[in-house]
Amino acid sequence: MCPPPPGRALRDLPPAPGVSLVEGGAEVCVYAGHADSVDVCLFDADDRDGSSERRVRLGERAHGFWFGHLPGVGPGQRYAVRAAGPWRPDLGLRYNESKLLIDPYARAVEGAVTLRPEIFGHQVGVELAGDVGLRDDRDSAAYVPRCVVVDESFDWGDDEPPHRPLAESVVYEAHVRSLTARLPGLPAALRGTYAGLAHRATVEHLTRLGVTAVELLPVQAFTSEPDVLRRGLTNHWGYNTLGFFAPHASYAAARDPQGGLDEFKGMVRALHSAGIEVILDVVYNHTCEQSAVGATLSWRGLDSRAYYRLDERGHDIDVTGCGNTLDLRHPVVCRMVLDSLRYWVQECHVDGFRFDLAVSLARGHADEYDPNHAFLIALRTDPVLSRVKNIAEPWDLGIHGWRTGQFPPPFSEWNDRYRDTVRSFWLADLDRDNETRTGHGVQDLATRLAGSDDLFGSRDRGPIASVNYVTAHDGFTAFDLVSYTSKHNVANGEGNRDGTDNNLSWSHGEEGPSDNPGITHTRHRSVRNILGTLFSSTGVPMLCGGDEIGRTQGGNNNAYCQDNEVSWLDWDLQEWQRDLLETTRFLTHLRAALPVLRQRSFFTGREVHEDGSRDLEWFDARGEVMSPGGWSDPGTRTLGVFLDGAYLGETSVLVLCHGGAHSVEVTLPTPPGLTAYELLWDSVWERPQAPEAVDPATGPVTVAAASMRIYRAVDPT
Repeated sequence: MCPPPPGRALRDLPPAPGVSLVEGGAEVCVYAGHADSVDVCLFDADDRDGSSERRVRLGERAHGFWFGHLPGVGPGQRYAVRAAGPWRPDLGLRYNESKLLIDPYARAVEGAVTLRPEIFGHQVGVELAGDVGLRDDRDSAAYVPRCVVVDESFDWGDDEPPHRPLAESVVYEAHVRSLTARLPGLPAALRGTYAGLAHRATVEHLTRLGVTAVELLPVQAFTSEPDVLRRGLTNHWGYNTLGFFAPHASYAAARDPQGGLDEFKGMVRALHSAGIEVILDVVYNHTCEQSAVGATLSWRGLDSRAYYRLDERGHDIDVTGCGNTLDLRHPVVCRMVLDSLRYWVQECHVDGFRFDLAVSLARGHADEYDPNHAFLIALRTDPVLSRVKNIAEPWDLGIHGWRTGQFPPPFSEWNDRYRDTVRSFWLADLDRDNETRTGHGVQDLATRLAGSDDLFGSRDRGPIASVNYVTAHDGFTAFDLVSYTSKHNVANGEGNRDGTDNNLSWSHGEEGPSDNPGITHTRHRSVRNILGTLFSSTGVPMLCGGDEIGRTQGGNNNAYCQDNEVSWLDWDLQEWQRDLLETTRFLTHLRAALPVLRQRSFFTGREVHEDGSRDLEWFDARGEVMSPGGWSDPGTRTLGVFLDGAYLGETSVLVLCHGGAHSVEVTLPTPPGLTAYELLWDSVWERPQAPEAVDPATGPVTVAAASMRIYRAVDPT
């Protein structure tokens, strides 16, 4: 039995969950609301089979929390827990003290899950199929990881969060391993690691690219799904969480758990010193335990009925597509998520979060999305969490799961409407135009370019609520978008059934790699069109890591299980890739230099000068204000937008998009007071060029097929 520490009486309220170092040892607290007993299991550091296990029963209990004092326990101690209680699957109770469990609050996790029948709480055979109603009493200790007690102290020096305003942000979605696995200039031992991401070679690439924040695919401890392992693959993306407080160990160059945590913190410190924020992609919608047929590794063995959404028969309610859904209606679960978020901000100094399948976090008691869900209110009012960047993936796989534009402020959201509109205009509709079929016109494109007021115009959210992206980890890369019309996911081992079929992509006439100079030339231009649109749109641009160098996944649009050359960035660049990199750098720096592209508030079309000029005006190919007929015509393929910066005391900009299959003569608009332009960028250019003076009075300009331009208005003074 674990007694209270000397000099302390039994307490009414439990300590903070997890392990907390105190004088003479540690306090431990675990929630297991329906358990009959909970043991803390201590192990030697070199024990892999469980032979050194020493069990200490927790002697105090309050409100479902079990807690006590562990004398002599300090940093480096390996431990786990076991919980005994009723085996009533029909009630959602699956207690099994034969199964070693991860502490949900563990700050470090050491070792891997070994795919064996012993890790399942119910009886399974060699093929891991069995009866979820029959308890399995074989011990799992030899086949599951251990928790590790760590020292939270770290020399942060003068580290300060960059606090970049969203309007000035350029987000770079990256995978720790994929970004650095083959990066030149990195020592071999640092490739694929936190230390590799912090290395000057990586930081230099990011800073030269104009990145202000890296959004890292999951770095919380995770494991691979049994089905993926049986196919001889691993979960590469990490959306299969095993520990919400622990950095993923295999991303650390350091081999000891303490060193891994310190290395993660050192990465954040190094990026901050370069002015780059760190945003974590977090997965609080489900865990790695899958449905009731999955393994018992932590939450299921502690209190499945509290942690997961279950129906009246004890079956999982799955709105995530991963077998289970965490139940944030339960105060213990909601607290765990909030505690985890605060830990990463306060102890690890991260700058924000992107919430995977965020709708599932805010489903209320009727299973409907509730913008006033207790979790969202708690997060928005928390003095720590309300001050960082919070980005929602505004959907899940449940009924009425698509909720783009419906999250409360100050959330920003991944804007999938932006993604689909830009893809349609530059690719799917261009393909139609090639075949003399009509597309979707330009009205929706205009809405996206101007910040998606239709989605984010309420509650004073502004365009900074829109995280604009065309590609992300989930789907085609930018180069694959222009090289493949169909997905090619056979290597994933799922019969090419996985991944979306709605790619809105276009191969430009030949599926996959091509030696045809005409096809490759237009493909490269299409990528530049996508990037030019992204960085000239109002909102917060997010660039998918590798798109700046034309990365390909060979047409795989769901490479979640490809921890290999399919996913790793190839830095052996051809000439066109070096040109693309320079183009991307130019566009990010152009955006930074032109404040009119970085609005915090929506344009209104209002007059901003006595001469009649407006803050934003749309023009057709004749240089005339877009007419109602032009807006409604699905055959319209040319759109100009004039952003008047004069009322801000800044440069005015004309962005011209032509998505037609043939070149067009365009008369440049001449708003009041404008006398001349400079052509700053043309997507026809394979590499950025010097600005070109343009006098609109000399007549129309010829705009190439499927191309875009960015002009600067010249101050007549």
